[in-house]
Amino acid sequence: MIVVSSSECQESPKVALSSQRREEHLLKTEIAVGLLTGGFDKPYVFGLATVLASKGVCLEVIGGDAVDRPELHAPPTLNFLNLRGNQEPEKSLWRRVTRILTYYIKLIRYAGTAKPRIFHILWNNKFQFFDRTLLMLYYKLLGKRVVLTAHNVNTSRRDSIDTPLNRLSLKVQYRLADHIFVHTTKMKSELMEGFGIGSEKLTVIPFGINNSVPNTDLTPREARRRLGVRDEEKTILFFGRIAPYKGLELLVSSFLELAKEDTNYRLIIAGEPKKGAEKYLDTILKTIRCEGGSDRVVASIRYISDEETESYFKAADVVALPYLQIYQSGVLFLAYGFGLPAIATDVGSFSSDVIEGQTGFLCNPDAISLAQTIRKYFASDLYKELGKRRQGIRDFAYERHSWDLVGDATRDVYAEFLRREPS
Repeated sequence: MIVVSSSECQESPKVALSSQRREEHLLKTEIAVGLLTGGFDKPYVFGLATVLASKGVCLEVIGGDAVDRPELHAPPTLNFLNLRGNQEPEKSLWRRVTRILTYYIKLIRYAGTAKPRIFHILWNNKFQFFDRTLLMLYYKLLGKRVVLTAHNVNTSRRDSIDTPLNRLSLKVQYRLADHIFVHTTKMKSELMEGFGIGSEKLTVIPFGINNSVPNTDLTPREARRRLGVRDEEKTILFFGRIAPYKGLELLVSSFLELAKEDTNYRLIIAGEPKKGAEKYLDTILKTIRCEGGSDRVVASIRYISDEETESYFKAADVVALPYLQIYQSGVLFLAYGFGLPAIATDVGSFSSDVIEGQTGFLCNPDAISLAQTIRKYFASDLYKELGKRRQGIRDFAYERHSWDLVGDATRDVYAEFLRREPS
């Protein structure tokens, strides 16, 4: 094997390489990886791919239009392969099936000829059971070392739709993976105890702060005006995809009671419902209307683009995470990136990431405790001195959840695999 240094692999980041030259880099570089994205989660793909490229890892990023960005085509060590294309919903069942099957054929063909010896799976694709079992076996038969990022240990259990078949397929994927990244020590313990995975196969890495969202010189006052929020209003933000496990009904119940006490309370709900959660959301919106809270709630029930995201986090005084179950929340670190404190239920790993009185407050996962904690926050020095405290929150977040930390830990695992192989 020919080995070149990381600096040789990187060359000039502004010069795009031809397909032939990219392949030469993959053949020569010390660390070459196929990053399998599942075609979604643009913030995580962007953050991880760009930091790994900056650390001399040569990547082939497998994705589609939903995760594509110009920055993923710039570094000479990063090759974005758009195998999925447009993922907009199709009305025709036949066209949907054809599009999915075409993608899988492309993915299987890619894997059979791919130069990287390491495949890193960020997310599975459409057919979870196939991806977890037969596709994993295929990768292993090709001689690939498979690294998996388990953002959630068991999503179906979190969503109360778990089955024995789901647990079995998860167990197969976890056992076949050569190494697994998780975001918290609780997740590591659950994989060890619930799926029999040895600690030597597990690495806890931070959940990197979303750095794909613009953060301009827009001021909080200007952001509030954009959303129709007055300066004196105590503004609470619920952001992201809406699903029952996120406990939005608890927040709405608490807010409606608080609004009766103080007309300066304001709630912003920004995000679209997860597939299957439409009725759940409709019930919540009906409650808001029936309780006379419509004039106190800004409801942006749709996909919020990266360009719009900044306005919501800068207009708010606090982000609410009233989750009933969670492993780790990207919304928390997105908020911290804007210097915004959080009120979160004491579930998952929030107790490790929310520092009482400094970056936010914790409460029990019920409406009464949540309402009490919201009152506590708006009476606290954290709220009263928010303008001065924002930078401290940002510093706290970047110290513990920077992409640089994620990139170093990830690259170390890749390098260890290659060290074990004969040259």
